[in-house]
Amino acid sequence: MERAGTKPNFFAHPVFSWIRRRIEALSGVGLALGTLLFAASLTPSLIPRTAVTQGILGGTCFAAGYGIGVFSRWLWFYLELRAPRARLRLITNYLIGIFCLSVLLLFLWRAGDWQNSIRLAMDMKPLESSHQVRVSLYALATFVVLLAIGRLFSYAASRFAAWMNVYVPRRIANVVGVTATIILFWLLANDVLLRTAFRLADSSFREFDALIEPERPQPSDPMKTGSEASLVAWKLLGRTGREFIASGASAADISAISDKEALEPIRVYVGLAAAETAEERAALALEELLRVGAFERKALVVVTPTGTGWIDPSAMDAVEYLHHGDIASVALQYSYLSSPLSLLVQPEYGRDAARAIFTAVYDYWRTLPADQRPKLYLHGLSLGAMNSERSLELFEIIADPIQGALWSGPPFESRMWRQLTNGRNPGTPAWLPAFRDGSFARFMNQDGTNVEPGAPWGPTRIVYLQYASDAVTFFDYHNLYRQPAWMGEPRGPDVSRELRWYPLVTMLQLAVDMAFAAGTPMGHGHVYAPQHYVDAWLEVADISDWSLQKLDELKAHLIQRVGATEDAEDDAAQPNRGG
Repeated sequence: MERAGTKPNFFAHPVFSWIRRRIEALSGVGLALGTLLFAASLTPSLIPRTAVTQGILGGTCFAAGYGIGVFSRWLWFYLELRAPRARLRLITNYLIGIFCLSVLLLFLWRAGDWQNSIRLAMDMKPLESSHQVRVSLYALATFVVLLAIGRLFSYAASRFAAWMNVYVPRRIANVVGVTATIILFWLLANDVLLRTAFRLADSSFREFDALIEPERPQPSDPMKTGSEASLVAWKLLGRTGREFIASGASAADISAISDKEALEPIRVYVGLAAAETAEERAALALEELLRVGAFERKALVVVTPTGTGWIDPSAMDAVEYLHHGDIASVALQYSYLSSPLSLLVQPEYGRDAARAIFTAVYDYWRTLPADQRPKLYLHGLSLGAMNSERSLELFEIIADPIQGALWSGPPFESRMWRQLTNGRNPGTPAWLPAFRDGSFARFMNQDGTNVEPGAPWGPTRIVYLQYASDAVTFFDYHNLYRQPAWMGEPRGPDVSRELRWYPLVTMLQLAVDMAFAAGTPMGHGHVYAPQHYVDAWLEVADISDWSLQKLDELKAHLIQRVGATEDAEDDAAQPNRGG
């Protein structure tokens, strides 16, 4: 019983005692490392972050640092090294706590300025607040979830080890326990959670893709793909295919800008539901190209879409206007999923589809007389750029080369892009390299290319359009332990001067940037602007019949056209960009 006149000690309650024991069980080294990584995550990367994304990123970084600290403590005792005295450990933990709190306050205070350094580089309105409390709460929630998963992993490993210890020595049992737990967690994550999520996502995207939009009626022109005369039914084009066919500029639209006679551009698209295999869809696309007379045009573009089948209207409008409509384009859909998901679960689909359509078109194209066939180009954005790049086997076209390719926002795994970037001329930046004399491949961004004006091209012109702020292009797993070359001086035009490299943290920052790279203003990140496509196509297609004044008018018109399209899509609650 309590003595008369004494006040109850609430901190002696079992709940407070349990909380105190849990806090005391935390790793001091882990808290210090976690705090440092969390603080580093607040520094700028390539694109601005919201409070939610910053909180999740910060919580993940804190959990990673804490996990390293816990592992170091486990390794210390596993090696049977002497543990610090209790009093020294207590004093150290107090000092670590003061240090962590000081670092957190300082970096949270600076977070707003760091985010604004990115926003100013992209001509965005500065933040008035960095929402430090919300960021901290989201980070804490993320850390608690990851800590619970870590504790569950530890418990499962100890149970496996205890069971194995009956048959083998303790240290071997520990190794077997950890290995078995890793396999168990991997199977659960990969075969149960991820595959289930991907199946649900695929089903959802498939149903969305099949919806017929009332605002996009079936074309009545028999020369349009999807019309009654077409070899491809309107409903089998898919949502992105119908958008591609219906959104093209008319001959009158083009003439109004160019002040010259124009043709109606030809667009051919074959949806994923139109045939079982990529080869069958490619054969159907070739028949449709022949039906509408695509090989009688001045130019023909083989387009590889993004994962969802989306084709960037900024790219296609630009090249169609520049050719005065005397151009045809063709594309195959190969997935319903967004590019990141498609890359994870269906990486071969895009490659096979791009290869199938290019082979079908190229094999027929090369049978035509050289002076009576269209100029042949390739194009792709994001995952489409990588798969389009994969479709091109250079040794096959040496005898009869295509005219060129424009690949925008190439993913970091693009093989040819990486080879050219790594082989760049000394002194040129990784975000805008120059490759040899520029006669085969050139790189462009918002400010054009760094190849001398008037430098001669070879028979095939390849242009990579990329922004220095595009994490889809510049993410790299090696950022885990080394600073990327593009981070050196000089920096890209839309990259924060405050950006610094930190082990592990920078890789996680860029992974988040890559996931949200399409959320930037046009002309930055992974959102490629029509005026930059105009400049890129001028290089690829060697177009010279537009005056500078008319080109400026064209760029202004295309910017306005994209804005009007996005407003209409927002009103219809549709996604305005493929991924």
